[in-house]
Amino acid sequence: MEQNEKDQMNQTDDNLESGTEQSAEETALENATENTNSDTKDESNQSPNYEAKIAELNDKYLRLYSEFDNYRKRTIKEKSDIIRSAGEDVFKAIIPSIDDFERAIKANETVSDAEPIKEGIKLIYHKLKSACTQKGLEPIESIGKPFNVDIMESITNVPAPSDDMKGKVIDEVEKGYKLGDKVIRFAKVVVGS
Repeated sequence: MEQNEKDQMNQTDDNLESGTEQSAEETALENATENTNSDTKDESNQSPNYEAKIAELNDKYLRLYSEFDNYRKRTIKEKSDIIRSAGEDVFKAIIPSIDDFERAIKANETVSDAEPIKEGIKLIYHKLKSACTQKGLEPIESIGKPFNVDIMESITNVPAPSDDMKGKVIDEVEKGYKLGDKVIRFAKVVVGS
């Protein structure tokens, strides 16, 4: 009998322990469900904050993008205006020489002596040359100097008249010009060999 009582007690203890285990599992499950529900509530509370933040960042991005696009368009326009105005300055310097040529042509219709015509053409040439020099245009001196590929273009080679003229420029077919340090037209030369 005692044995049966002990067995029943052990069973009751086992049932209590398993009940306790079951209730602990149920409690943990309930807690997890509550935590999930509270997390969901927190997320739903924070969701509009995230959406507002995303909308704000998108707005900032669009404004920045459009501002940069406007800057790019403005700089392109300014650059083209600068290029146009730079050409305008050169033409303003050349126009008086064109006017002088027109006057000379008109005056030469009735002149029988060639000497005033020559003098007028020289004056116009010097005026045009000084206008170009004022704008930074410089001729490249090449005759008698060693051939330099960076500023000269060899048209042909001819036998040098003396040994010291070998590799040097003997004749200039077309004058070269520099604008500042940049060569805008290479001198076309004849080189002694």
